[in-house]
Amino acid sequence: MPVLMSVLMHGTSVPRVVKSTRVSRSSRPPKRGGVVVPLSVDKRYREFAAAFSFAGGTTPVAQSEHQTDEMIGLYTATKKSQVDALADDSKYYSAHIGSITSADQLLNDDRLRNYVYSAYGIDQSKWPRDTISQVLRSDPSDPNSYVNTTFASQLNGLKAQLAQAQSDVSAANSKIADYTAQLSQPGANVTQLKVQILVEKHHLESYATNISSLSDQIATINGFVDLAGAFEFSPDGSLPSGVSAQTAANVTITKQRFDDSKAAVYSAASPLNEAFAIRQFRTALLTVNSVDAFISTPDVYVFALGAVGLDPKEVSQATIKAVLESDLSDPKSYVHTLKDDRYVQLARAFNFDAKGNLTTPLVAQDAAEVLEITRDYVISAVKSASTASPQQQAAVRAQATKDATDYQEAIAGIDSVSDLLANRPMVDFILLAKGLDPRKVSTDFLKKIFASNLNDPKSFANTQSDLRFADIAASFNFDSKGNVARLPMMGPQQQDQFRETQANYLQQSLEQQQGDTNPGVRLALYFQRKAGDITSAYDILADKALSEVFRTTFNLPDQMAAMPIDQQAKFVDKFMKIKDLSDPAKVAKLLNRFSAMYDIKTSQSIGQGQSPLLSLFQGSSSGVSESTFLAIAKLRSRP
Repeated sequence: MPVLMSVLMHGTSVPRVVKSTRVSRSSRPPKRGGVVVPLSVDKRYREFAAAFSFAGGTTPVAQSEHQTDEMIGLYTATKKSQVDALADDSKYYSAHIGSITSADQLLNDDRLRNYVYSAYGIDQSKWPRDTISQVLRSDPSDPNSYVNTTFASQLNGLKAQLAQAQSDVSAANSKIADYTAQLSQPGANVTQLKVQILVEKHHLESYATNISSLSDQIATINGFVDLAGAFEFSPDGSLPSGVSAQTAANVTITKQRFDDSKAAVYSAASPLNEAFAIRQFRTALLTVNSVDAFISTPDVYVFALGAVGLDPKEVSQATIKAVLESDLSDPKSYVHTLKDDRYVQLARAFNFDAKGNLTTPLVAQDAAEVLEITRDYVISAVKSASTASPQQQAAVRAQATKDATDYQEAIAGIDSVSDLLANRPMVDFILLAKGLDPRKVSTDFLKKIFASNLNDPKSFANTQSDLRFADIAASFNFDSKGNVARLPMMGPQQQDQFRETQANYLQQSLEQQQGDTNPGVRLALYFQRKAGDITSAYDILADKALSEVFRTTFNLPDQMAAMPIDQQAKFVDKFMKIKDLSDPAKVAKLLNRFSAMYDIKTSQSIGQGQSPLLSLFQGSSSGVSESTFLAIAKLRSRP
């Protein structure tokens, strides 16, 4: 449970007497003597730079660290599942082979048929079912049986050809060695000898191909003979009364042959080979800077395809290239036309654009947004702490920091709005970071928020009384279907940066317009803008403008500023709950009181019966109404 939720539910809170490290989004202070802040220490310059993404934000990489970890985890899981599947196949074979009563029944059961084919090396893409049926009905001890007359009768001739081909290889190697030796002899015809060497090497290639083909044919025929001998079917495909399809010994032999045929699967799943493959993948991945490089790097290509369950021998590189260059957000893109989730997994695991170049990772939230929301959460946790001991205070901060770390790790695995809303602890974390009470926000409500078009002022999110919800939606990279996507930039800005800049402009304009006519309004608006950054009494006391608002609000003398800082802090904690500064409504109420007290103080000093600022905040038609601050609170989230 996030630490802030615990505070909300149990009422436990602790004080935090440490300056906030949060960088305010907007920090124009009231005019105070025209002091020029050096560029090196003025946060506004950093905030201005952070409001734009001229370089596109995140650095383009083939995979982010999270994507790499996900792929390695997927590879390990896939290899394990493949081994588990083989074990299940063997169990199925043992459980069902005893109930088989005919050759056709065996071949009609896909799992049994595939099991037998694998065990006896039969490529069903090359051999018709009828051929295998006749082999199963053959008796290898009968010279006139189908398997003998059709296949075994070829063995002697094939073996003789194989022996000749092997002899030819030996002869060619001898000639190459002889010609090579002659090259160094005096008077040797070097040109002619090199030609002869090339000719013999060409012969070697031909012989090697022939040997491979002959070996495959011999192995296939031997497999057919073994297959015929492994089953007890009669020539008509039936079984004699009381006879099983296989003897116990032949069942054992068949299962052993099956395991032998899957040796590569077992080997790849071994801890030693798996660790080696992972190490090679991590190293080779660093050299991948395009789709072409991906395809031409075996340690990456084979690993990645294996991780999603694709066999590099059964899928073309052209297909993989087209998949990786597909737009995942477009349902008509190539990857989606394949109707195979393995290809979608592969495309999502890497970051390539339509031209095969590197692009940025596909993430639910950009790194800057994750950093900001985790920072806001810790600040909110600190602000909620107001009554406990220093030990409890430290514990709350430590737990809040852990919650923030957990969020950073979990957000990397979010692929859609559904994923996010299904993880209520994450949702609560986000709401608390924004100063909202999770207990008052339902999942159904948030579904409507995330389904809203943030560019439409009339959308559900933009018409809420509290537009912090729209701000939350804008901080995520979800498309109209709720999936993570690379959202288009708004010029040099991302969606949330654009909204934030617009809101800051509106608020700065409001401060300028109101402040030009009344310094009290400028102070009030400044306090409203800075309230979210205040985590302790010391934040208020360290800021001249904030301190003035505090003293005026609670009718405290200006001479209070000369007191020791710790005594001043006690006064702040006595009159004000720091955690209330996260609630726009409570801030508005406090500033309404400030406006009244400021005008009383001003009217007394200038001898007026009624102060103009008090009139403004009491609802005068010529000024700012009581709801001003609630309206201002919405500015940061307006589209």
